Amino acid sequence: MDYQNRAGSKFGGGGVASQSATNADRRERLRKLALETIDLDKDPYFFKNHVGSFECRLCLTVHQNDGSYLAHTQGKKHQTNLARRAAKEQKEGKGQIDPQTGLPVGVVGAGFAALGLGGVRKNVVKIGRPGYKITKVRDPVSRQQGLLFQLQYPEITSDVVPKVRFMSAFEQRVEDPPDKNFQYMLVAAEPYETCGFKLQAREIDRTGERYWTWWDKDLKEFWVQVMFLTEREERYVGVPGLPGRR
Repeated sequence: MDYQNRAGSKFGGGGVASQSATNADRRERLRKLALETIDLDKDPYFFKNHVGSFECRLCLTVHQNDGSYLAHTQGKKHQTNLARRAAKEQKEGKGQIDPQTGLPVGVVGAGFAALGLGGVRKNVVKIGRPGYKITKVRDPVSRQQGLLFQLQYPEITSDVVPKVRFMSAFEQRVEDPPDKNFQYMLVAAEPYETCGFKLQAREIDRTGERYWTWWDKDLKEFWVQVMFLTEREERYVGVPGLPGRR
């Protein structure tokens, strides 16, 4: 802390710090100490908004800097809300651990049932995410833009075919608040974790061979092609008198 150049002190001498300066220095030291032990990137309730302020998603408070947020996390309001959230999750069974698999009950291993893809919910030990490759494609005739997904499932369960589901931004619970400009494509195949791809919220062309999926049993690869309607087609889709799309 710099005690130099204070009122009533000689050059090079240490002046007496005011109460406000002492408090500011103490808060800065505590902030640096907390940042060494706390990783804000792993805090599920820490959020930086578009104006540069920091928000607490749990308490719905706004803070001007990370030091103010760290001080808030040690306060009574935040700790009380944490206790309430923990009690609620324990009541709903979200925090319980399956003794057989060592995984959270009702969260991991939900399978296709949790995705709305049918099937019976069962506990399956997940082995990680599959490898994937995404290629941009464009139709030379219609000039439609699209994406080609290639996913590798070398350890997939026998007699299991990957399934695809499209989800709107308001159905997912990963990003909050939801952004209506995006949608999500989910690909599920046991025992792998479900993969989610964030796409633009544009209408998908399902006519002909624009949209297709293919499962290669020999190479254990799953292919998905998604083609989006052009801006002109999206503007005039559903207009009476024009040919519709099925």
